[in-house]
Amino acid sequence: MASLGDAVRERVVVLDGGLATELERRGHDLSSDLWSARLLRDDPDEIVAAHRAFAAAGAEVAITASYQVSFERLGDDAEMLLRRSVELARRAGPEWVAASVGPYGATLADGSEYRGDYGLSVAQLRRFHRRRLGVLADAGADVLAIETIPCLAEVEAILAELDDLGAEAWLSLSCVGRWTRAGEPAEEAFAMARDCASVFAVGVNCTAPADVPDLIALAKARSGKPAVAYPNSGEVWDAARRAWSGRSAFDPSAIQRWVGEGARLVGGCCRVGPPDVVAITEAIKPR
Repeated sequence: MASLGDAVRERVVVLDGGLATELERRGHDLSSDLWSARLLRDDPDEIVAAHRAFAAAGAEVAITASYQVSFERLGDDAEMLLRRSVELARRAGPEWVAASVGPYGATLADGSEYRGDYGLSVAQLRRFHRRRLGVLADAGADVLAIETIPCLAEVEAILAELDDLGAEAWLSLSCVGRWTRAGEPAEEAFAMARDCASVFAVGVNCTAPADVPDLIALAKARSGKPAVAYPNSGEVWDAARRAWSGRSAFDPSAIQRWVGEGARLVGGCCRVGPPDVVAITEAIKPR
């Protein structure tokens, strides 16, 4: 089987959608600080079932439930849960497994991954990510999904660690307009990935669908690499209430434009479920 990096140089590959969204649809309460990671510990079979729902919808890549797992919050249990997340995704039978590496702010469970205002240095962020990246790279995933990164300092930290680690990865920012969540030019982050040999695709996730086309074009132009795009539904996350508000603006008919701008990994993030992935698959691979 071709590597995912090789595949996206030849064709468009379909990602899954919001794993937590599917778990909530299945009746699980994910309001704790651990979010979907709680089920890695408490109900792993449900993680597999959610992955299988996306695979049945046409997703070729399963993104693991490791986004919120950190040693700082879970101690020594974190390594076991990180490895389990890859094992469970593999059990669902996708063509590829991408190990989710969420931002530092996700571990705080206060919405700061949508602000990027950590006040941490690049060196501190490298220390935070180092052990988790190493475990996931060793756990059997095909690639690392570096996702929802909100600020340039964290991009710099993760790219430096990937250079040392040598594991294949994609880099995905969370943006508003042409800016990172921290208010920095997204094109600077995309350009930083140009010389990182480990990164095979660059783009955005957990971003409003309307912002995707311009960001994909920027990502491809500045990084020189295939683009990845898996936006949320366009609804807004209220960290205080731990709830979504607004209406979905996810429109599968826009997928062809994303592909035209250079997207080669396409899927959805929060509030995007298996029916949406069916529509994505049909838009990319019409019968």
